[in-house]
Amino acid sequence: MYLIAFATDYDGTLAHHGTVDEPTLAGLERLRDSGRKLLMVTGRELPDLKRVFDRLDLFDVVVAENGALLYFPQTQEERPLADEPPPEFVAALKARGVSPLSIGRSIVATWEPHEAAVLECIRELGLEWQIIFNKGAVMVLPPGVNKATGLAAALDELGLSPLNVVAIGDAENDNALLQASGCAVAVANALDSVKKTADIVTCGDHGAGVVEAIDALLSDESLPTALAARRRRIVLGPDDDAGLTVDGGAVLIAGSSGVGKSTLATAIIEKAIEQSFQVCVLDPEGDYDELEGAVVLGDPDRQPATHEVMDFLRTAPASPPLVVNMIGLGVADRPAFFRQLIGQIGDMRGELARPHWLVIDETHHMLPAASDVATAALPAELSAAIYVTVHPELMAPQALQTVRTLIAVGSGAIEVLHSFCEAVGVESPSVPDGDPEQAVLYWSRDTGEAPRWIRPDRPRQGHQRHTRKYAEGELGEDSSFYFRGPRGELKLRAQNLVLFLQIADGVDDETWLFHLQRGDYATWFREAIKDDDLADEAERVQHGEDPAQTRKEIRQIVERRYTAPAKG
Repeated sequence: MYLIAFATDYDGTLAHHGTVDEPTLAGLERLRDSGRKLLMVTGRELPDLKRVFDRLDLFDVVVAENGALLYFPQTQEERPLADEPPPEFVAALKARGVSPLSIGRSIVATWEPHEAAVLECIRELGLEWQIIFNKGAVMVLPPGVNKATGLAAALDELGLSPLNVVAIGDAENDNALLQASGCAVAVANALDSVKKTADIVTCGDHGAGVVEAIDALLSDESLPTALAARRRRIVLGPDDDAGLTVDGGAVLIAGSSGVGKSTLATAIIEKAIEQSFQVCVLDPEGDYDELEGAVVLGDPDRQPATHEVMDFLRTAPASPPLVVNMIGLGVADRPAFFRQLIGQIGDMRGELARPHWLVIDETHHMLPAASDVATAALPAELSAAIYVTVHPELMAPQALQTVRTLIAVGSGAIEVLHSFCEAVGVESPSVPDGDPEQAVLYWSRDTGEAPRWIRPDRPRQGHQRHTRKYAEGELGEDSSFYFRGPRGELKLRAQNLVLFLQIADGVDDETWLFHLQRGDYATWFREAIKDDDLADEAERVQHGEDPAQTRKEIRQIVERRYTAPAKG
């Protein structure tokens, strides 16, 4: 089960005019009975939510105040995730006659057209608080707080990844939630901008749309799973048609020694991490010790322990890659250790749907033809395995049968293809002319297309350590980006790229397009981030008119180059 959690907005999605009907409640109960986790992510303050809805017991976690507060119905624990509103800000709003005015644990809420007065107060007090709109509602929150950050905090408590979540919503403030999820759904009554963000738009509105999404998930998970996988497809190089998806079965990277298999695998791992996938590398010979940003368990003097591996994987759903270095084990002992570990990883995948990608180096030793390892521990429908080997013909036939994508490397690439086809009992396809010294042979068995030569991207490695500070660190005030808006009424500071993307999800469309079309984003990328390639791509987007589409495109070009933090 790949999509194991369901996150829903309340007003306009689960509820109609503030009320949830009985058929919708029954749908939520069916979802819970399936073993999936259920989360509510709402802009409402918790006391108000409890007043209008008495079935919070259906949910594992409630994210209230648009991402600023967690509530656990089973224990009734409340956990704030952001600062309280400054008293002088509240006083200034009241002095300007802003009414209605609601003050939560962190959120300050009113209605249009009071956004002008709110902006004046923010400007005059020099605050960095942000405004988020919700179908006429005006919500004010600390910078970087939105439904996506609240969802991430809730999922951390459950040990889940956002990539394994179906999220459903209807309004502007749901865009961040939908973009962070694995599969995004908009109900029929959603705003057009939300529908553009979504992978699926329901036929039913409000609660009927929620029930439609639930029943579709329970009856046939293949469509939402495929959409979730396609959204985070790993493109191997300039040829966009050559790529890998987490639901696409196993991948085999094969070729003789010293021809670039580890280099290619490293580039794929980098791209997977950029997409927030959890990656575990099972490394018998210590070839991935230098993988940048990785946590390495085991070395020549210390054997890795299975409990250490599992503890790390369980407690870090969005984490740096984990490398399990088996070089401290005797050669004869490594397959037994692998068998023990792979069984526990298989159990974890069944429970938490991760690690999403499992890289197995020297696979012919770990899964040899005579192996008794149950290949059911590597289910293609749950997550992908990447096999890296010199000798695919020496691998267990059951493992080879799960391979749906072959990448043959080096001068013997065509021989690798023929050897693989013979091992799995299929006719070897014809191969076009190509130069194996300049390209690799790529074959996706499910497309029906012939193998072709591609030029995969090389790993960045050395650049990534340098650029990580731009993604997660603290740029000075002079180097930060400030969302000020067309009238200079805002002062929302982004001191790194992660915060830039979070604030970008929350600002109004007018502010977003103002900075985009002036070229402010490209200028910041070029001058402060010092990334000309990033700036060049941003310049190609800056003439766009669609705020939802241009937000998506800017996010994509940033996330292709910079690793996201371990926790959002």
